[in-house]
Amino acid sequence: MTSTAEASASTLRRLVAHPLPLWIAFVVVHLVVGAIALGGEKTGYPLGDVEWVYTLWTREGLGGAGWVGIDKPFVYPLLALVPMLIARIAGEHNYAAGWLSLIMLLNAGAFAMLLGTARDRVRAVAGWWWLAFLLALGPIALGRIDSVTVPLSLAGLLLLAAHPRVAIVVLTLAAWMKVWPAALVGAILVAAPHRLRTIGYAVGTSVVIILIALILGSGANVLSFVTEQGDRGLQVEAPVSSFWMWDAAAHRPGGSSLYYDNDLLTYQLRGPGVEVASAVMTPLLVVVVLVVLAVAVLALRRGATTAAVLPPLALAVVMALICFQKVGSPQFVSWIAVPVAFGLVARAAGGPSFRVPAVAALAIAGLTQGFYPYLYGWFLSLDPALLLVFTLRNALDVVLLVWAVVTLLRAHRATASPGESRVSALGEAPTFGSAR
Repeated sequence: MTSTAEASASTLRRLVAHPLPLWIAFVVVHLVVGAIALGGEKTGYPLGDVEWVYTLWTREGLGGAGWVGIDKPFVYPLLALVPMLIARIAGEHNYAAGWLSLIMLLNAGAFAMLLGTARDRVRAVAGWWWLAFLLALGPIALGRIDSVTVPLSLAGLLLLAAHPRVAIVVLTLAAWMKVWPAALVGAILVAAPHRLRTIGYAVGTSVVIILIALILGSGANVLSFVTEQGDRGLQVEAPVSSFWMWDAAAHRPGGSSLYYDNDLLTYQLRGPGVEVASAVMTPLLVVVVLVVLAVAVLALRRGATTAAVLPPLALAVVMALICFQKVGSPQFVSWIAVPVAFGLVARAAGGPSFRVPAVAALAIAGLTQGFYPYLYGWFLSLDPALLLVFTLRNALDVVLLVWAVVTLLRAHRATASPGESRVSALGEAPTFGSAR
């Protein structure tokens, strides 16, 4: 019995690490989640922004009514238009299918990099985890501009060891579609060697993008995404909104309430203290990120390796962006996949165990799908059960941030064993961010 059990376990391990089941699962997950995303009203319009907003922006530009980011302000950085235009290749009537196909191709590229060329169990586990995360989060994982930046950002981190220049350029390009990958560049700047080169690649890439925009006549519109986001109030899905959502549910006189902002196309809050909280959140976010970066610097000065610092630092800055945002759209949860998948792979290079954040991230994704998109109407109606799901999700966000910071504080205790293989985990380079 023992030998039979061992043989079965060995077969299972080989099957788990084999690329064929992984790629079959990859296709199945994307087809299932994509089919749900195409459900329209039945599934809560998870592709609403894609089918209504992205098509409008690109239609106006192609039709001569002006390009967002060039001729008029844009809520996103300029390069967000690139995937929006690519999705039109099959025609506007097939725009949703074109978008989902683009995301699947981008995810396939990042997935291939995540698995690597060898049948490595650590990488296979990371691959299975990412697929589980996509299922847990649901259609919102594929239905926003964030869905483009996630595979690009994951690819950037995975390229960092062997090709640091390319990695920084890829991450910077992603940040010019949605700002959040800039936090990963900041983490690399602190944790990896050759900081001046990192700054140079990021700044150089940004300068090229800005110059092209200026040549096209953008003027200040190329940076309009900064001010467009700054004018927002508290979005109902933001973690900080938990108190005011419960207050609104109490229906007390003079209490909080929800309203729809027609300019920003989102639900926001009004009520006692909302304006103060909205004004404070962005400065508080900056302070928290600076504190996290300072903790990382302290860990490095105490002798922690880059491999021990970068994965939890990447997770910490991403969770800080999520926890202290006044804009807490459900798709922000998709960002978590990048540092967690990277952390799972980096374990083989001397990084900390990422089992806790892997489990927590799956729970966060599942809880998010618990109130968005299918039951979003009930959530906006302040249903207590859905508010509880929302609150639990937000609490887990904070737990994940705390875990990352505590892991950073302990990073100097973690040292890689001499025999650990860097090749299987992070490519050919012996350390993160080595110059080539």
